[in-house]
Amino acid sequence: MKNPKAFLTVLRKEAGYRPVNDRIHDFGEVEQTLNTHDRQEQASRCMDCGVPFCHWACPLGNKDPEWNDALFRGEWEMAYKLLKKTNPFPEFTGRICPALCEKACVLYHTMGEAVTNRENEVAIAERAYLEGYVTIEHPRRNGKKVAVVGSGPAGLASADALNKMGYEVTVFEKNEAAGGLLRYGIPNFKLNKKIIDRRISIMEQEGVNFRYGEPVEDVVALSQQYDAVVLATGTPTARDLNIPGRELKGIYLALELLSQQNRVLAGMEYSKEDRITAKGKDVLVIGGGDTGSDCIGTAHRQGCNRVTQIEIMPKPPVGHNPSTPWPNWPIILKTTSSHEEGCIRRWNINTLEFLGEDGILTGVRVQEIDWAPDPKGGRPIMVEKGKPEIIKADLVLLAMGFLKPEQLQYPENVFVCGDAANGASLVVRAIASGLQTAKRINEYISR
Repeated sequence: MKNPKAFLTVLRKEAGYRPVNDRIHDFGEVEQTLNTHDRQEQASRCMDCGVPFCHWACPLGNKDPEWNDALFRGEWEMAYKLLKKTNPFPEFTGRICPALCEKACVLYHTMGEAVTNRENEVAIAERAYLEGYVTIEHPRRNGKKVAVVGSGPAGLASADALNKMGYEVTVFEKNEAAGGLLRYGIPNFKLNKKIIDRRISIMEQEGVNFRYGEPVEDVVALSQQYDAVVLATGTPTARDLNIPGRELKGIYLALELLSQQNRVLAGMEYSKEDRITAKGKDVLVIGGGDTGSDCIGTAHRQGCNRVTQIEIMPKPPVGHNPSTPWPNWPIILKTTSSHEEGCIRRWNINTLEFLGEDGILTGVRVQEIDWAPDPKGGRPIMVEKGKPEIIKADLVLLAMGFLKPEQLQYPENVFVCGDAANGASLVVRAIASGLQTAKRINEYISR
């Protein structure tokens, strides 16, 4: 490291977001960027720790100290080469990863101000595209064919890695474009879809064949046509809330709203009856995670009246949580850019019933609760607190996660990866799973 003591004089500086009154009127990315001088100065805060926990915390094993040092020195191309060795899609993770590396950073644990690894990462990726460091590779073919079912982050990662190993890779995607939840789940204000298109174009030029609008119904038959098959179909089934009134018009799964809005921005048209919109409505989001946050930001941009978000679990502490000490992921209160745009947030709220008139949603009956220890051990017990109340709502969005899919017994040349294998998780973990699966396939075919 050129200056291992920079963290003592340089404070953490984030690029921040566009002003609220500006960003809620469009779906452009909300996050801003630092100038070159400030970005390199932020990279200088990395201490090159004797035991860099960021390596361990990152599912991809990113070597943050190495590329931070190159960035600090102004060696952008070297920084990109170091980053690319472990992460095939830094332009994705640099925008949407929760930065597990930063929660493992020694500066986070000692000063509460981690190195801005995520922002540094996307800055390196974008400079690489701008300066032409991202080049087209033409691998030598080995005569073997692999099919990849699903083009989310896991499928894309495995396809990219296998293609570079020399395999002829065909990606089967049921939707009209590649990306999976990157395209149809994450809003444009967090990830502009041109970023995905740019990467897909490179993969196509490098030889990956994408076939859209082709759902695979018979995996066994497909496995007989290819040397190996990757199943990267994600977690397609969202967790529903089957309580009285669920049939009322105005209640949707979160992805029904998010995917439709992304398709609208891509030019697809919907009838008035099919269009899901929060315009002029009181919106209730059930679920306190990132998907719920994405619903809040989307509702604001559609012109909602107001948004309320409820969560059945207790409110996490701010800043530090003694019940989730290192090396556990810190469960603390997270305030996203969407929350900053305006939202009533409530915790320890159980949903009892959807209310409506003439088949149309008008409100939701909820109950405040507490959680008490189970005398027999195990999970805490839900205890009612106070009287039920009604939250006025014209639109309810269910953002309660996804069910882990059950996989069948497949032939030995079929490999399941990403969320399809592990259940819903982070994009960075899906990418890591895709890379690991590509390695397993190569070992299988080469044996």
